[in-house]
Amino acid sequence: MGEKLAIRTQAISPFYVMDVLRRAKQLEAMNRDIIHMEIGEPDFLTPQPIIDAGIKLLRTGEVKYTPAAGLPELRTKIANFYRQRYGITVAKERIFITPGASGAFLLALGASLNPGESLLMTDPCYPCNRNFVNLFDGKTHAIPVDASSHYQLTPELISAHWTPKTKGVLIASPSNPTGTLIAPDKLKSAIQTVNALGGCFYSDEIYHGLVYDQNAAVTALAFSEDVFVINSFSKYFGMTGWRVGWLIVPAAFVETTEKLAQNLFIAASTHSQYAALAAFDDENIAELERRRNEFSVRRDVLYEQLIGLGFKIPIKPEGAFYIYANCARFTDDSFKFALDFLEAEGVAITPGKDFGCHEAHHSLRFAYTTSIDRITQAMQRLERFINKG
Repeated sequence: MGEKLAIRTQAISPFYVMDVLRRAKQLEAMNRDIIHMEIGEPDFLTPQPIIDAGIKLLRTGEVKYTPAAGLPELRTKIANFYRQRYGITVAKERIFITPGASGAFLLALGASLNPGESLLMTDPCYPCNRNFVNLFDGKTHAIPVDASSHYQLTPELISAHWTPKTKGVLIASPSNPTGTLIAPDKLKSAIQTVNALGGCFYSDEIYHGLVYDQNAAVTALAFSEDVFVINSFSKYFGMTGWRVGWLIVPAAFVETTEKLAQNLFIAASTHSQYAALAAFDDENIAELERRRNEFSVRRDVLYEQLIGLGFKIPIKPEGAFYIYANCARFTDDSFKFALDFLEAEGVAITPGKDFGCHEAHHSLRFAYTTSIDRITQAMQRLERFINKG
């Protein structure tokens, strides 16, 4: 039956971390104590105000479809959020509620990317981004980045790698896996460069709110209305399993994006949208800020301990909840290292090969999505594992 598979699926890469997770679950079933630092899912529960709002809707029994573009009240709340947090005015008609950030990427690329066109992005980057492009028969042009460019695409890199087949540029800030931010002036210049080249600019902002050494990341909307902005309630707002996100599109794409949303999704989950209405309330934001401060402490603890063990981390992460560490001192095969570490010490981490090719075999991602006590235990186990080797 293999000959009946769509050819495009051959370009879709698997999540290698799922091999780690699968084995971790098997070991847990054998009563092994496993510390999870592989998946980008915080250990915090969904905030209670969000849960209460979802339950309130469910109890009415009126769990019907919303408009394809999303619950009008939620689109208005998001527009207000941009005005309050960023000082940006966004017409709610440009805001689409989606099934997670994944749904936002599907709409953005579905509305703009033609077969054979390519998208510039960093290597390393979040693996699904490449696969979304492949799904639409596009091409990814992954540009190797390192500390010299802050692990971000610069205007110079964009210009140097642009070809007649290039559709646009995807920038993630804070980024996954490196946790770095693009500086506001670099972001502005990157957007201007792409606009001058006649391309589309896609800004992955799903880790906005989770920034630790400055007030906030800057949204691409501060510099242009002609950008696609992808965001989510999963990370800062702590709603991973609710599967709700949003997409902001240029005005020229509103009609097409709504048509796609109608056909691809009909609508995002209704109870999740109603739950998300409570995400912007003052009480909830206060709790999210408390959690952000906790993430900051966790980052510092993990960073210092990894450095102390001999890992190289050229730039201390400024946002998200990951540390992307160079492990060349210990191995030339980070995937095998991750699997062996899991077997020997019961700590699950993500190998670099999930995020691209550039230095992947010398890289590991550690998620500080678990408690400080568990992080400390994990580092004690890591030290033991390294010393045994």
